[in-house]
Amino acid sequence: MTDAEATKFAISELTRMRVINGPQDVLDSHRERVKKAYPAYFDTYAQMSELIEYLDSFGNLYCVGRNGQHRYNNMDHSMATAIEAVANIKSGKTSKQNVWSVNTDKSYHEQK
Repeated sequence: MTDAEATKFAISELTRMRVINGPQDVLDSHRERVKKAYPAYFDTYAQMSELIEYLDSFGNLYCVGRNGQHRYNNMDHSMATAIEAVANIKSGKTSKQNVWSVNTDKSYHEQK
């Protein structure tokens, strides 16, 4: 599937689910392809708070899911980050703390 086809499909699905009204609601899109990306809790991971602060400075950027947050999240946690992001967008909430707070209980995280 090309990037344009993926975008068209995503817009179609979002419209079908009534998340958006149609293509006119989409301002931009981006598709990132990452081969074999896997969250690892070593090297520069201790600097994640600095990275999060930088990323949060972009008002329209929401980092969600395993690769978006570079966390070893289960599928339910990954979906929860997206649900929180959508709730923020719909309500106009600017803080992204709730998105980053999903699955912060260290007991769920894989040990190195």
